[in-house]
Amino acid sequence: MRIKAIDGFSENTDRLHAALEASCVVGVWEWDHVRAVVIYDEGAAKLLTGDPDLGEQEIENPIAMAAVHPADQDWLIEHVRQAVRRGGLVLAEYRVMTRDGGTRWLLSRGRTYRDETGQPLRSNGILIDITELREGGDRYVLSDSATRGDPLERAADLAIAVKQTLGPDAPSEVRTVADLLLLSLGRALARSDLD
Repeated sequence: MRIKAIDGFSENTDRLHAALEASCVVGVWEWDHVRAVVIYDEGAAKLLTGDPDLGEQEIENPIAMAAVHPADQDWLIEHVRQAVRRGGLVLAEYRVMTRDGGTRWLLSRGRTYRDETGQPLRSNGILIDITELREGGDRYVLSDSATRGDPLERAADLAIAVKQTLGPDAPSEVRTVADLLLLSLGRALARSDLD
């Protein structure tokens, strides 16, 4: 995730990058259902398409999922379609292939928003690298079975809404704080799913 230095921001950006990396949140995604395009940040583009240069660009299928492990593509597409149809939480755990032939495990968490007629408009979310958690373990998240009353879930939903509301014209320090909140909540949710 690209972090820009902010006027008056006293923290060392190297420390901020290190904190973001330690949080295991590696990307942010946005899916425009009306126009059938996705927009990834650089981290999400690198992991899901294999090309970080596609970050912040509108991408269409099949390029949008080019790096998803072949064994996970069909069920992931169906799972996401069902989640979008239901609305609300989108949650999936799957593998991606890296350029060097390795495999990474990702947890994707987001929310689908609908228009007044119930049609899906957009979904937004984050990617968490759970490779270290998965080594030697079984899949621990597949669908939206998490407790809807969970305070972390509600906070994550609100943080996603804040990020969407701010838009590109918001002050950079406010956007950075919103990103950090999402990153922290994503990590906390990943940990709570293990308990």
